[in-house]
Amino acid sequence: MKRLNLSPLTESATLLRGIGVLLGSVALTAIYSLLILLRALFGRLNRPIVDNYCREWSATLLKLVRANLTVRGAVPDFGDGRRYIIMSTHASHYDIPVSFVSLPGSIRMLAKKELFRIPLLGPAMRAAEFPAIDRSDRARALRDLATARAMMESGIVLWAAPEGTRSADGKLLPFKKGCFHLALDTEAVIVPVAIRGISPVLPARSLRIKLGQPVDVRVGAPINTAGKGKDDLEQVMAQVRASLEQLLGDGEAE
Repeated sequence: MKRLNLSPLTESATLLRGIGVLLGSVALTAIYSLLILLRALFGRLNRPIVDNYCREWSATLLKLVRANLTVRGAVPDFGDGRRYIIMSTHASHYDIPVSFVSLPGSIRMLAKKELFRIPLLGPAMRAAEFPAIDRSDRARALRDLATARAMMESGIVLWAAPEGTRSADGKLLPFKKGCFHLALDTEAVIVPVAIRGISPVLPARSLRIKLGQPVDVRVGAPINTAGKGKDDLEQVMAQVRASLEQLLGDGEAE
């Protein structure tokens, strides 16, 4: 078990403090996006630098809210040559920073295409090898899939939220099929990750922030999809859901 103690006390942020955290987070994201774009412009951007930026950005975001992280479970060796997809619960915007800080490897979020339209952030994500899968266009989806597979084969670990959106109450939502199709198409190893206690930090569709929140990251046993096909989709989805529910303890994130 690994502890990352970033906070001594739990408290609700005042309105002024909450605004300060949100503005600081936006500014921090803009700064790191700009750093990535400038390095890319001058040909000085590489994967280790992006990995370092992602973890620095994440650690600073978590310090702003004084999160207290604990990591439980055996983290796989992401450098063994196999393709990996982390499938995580999703109850807060902070799930992604928590994953960057808690887990090793060159992690990249499987992002919604809308994020790539955000000024600074979108171009920085492209430069930093963050993939997107657009299944509304079959030809584009096939190209995106080939790109994602090549990234995974080169050592990138994809992070995906099978729920597709943030849970407002911390309970596990129904799964979308997109990331499971990707896992089967690339014969990836799925690593279930449940993040308990994250919802109060910044709940979905809310600006209420809780400072010093204990956050428990639980890593489940890997699920190998090698040799499985489309007929196994429902079985794999059920297996991942069962794993996440077990990691959450009572089927809920809080």
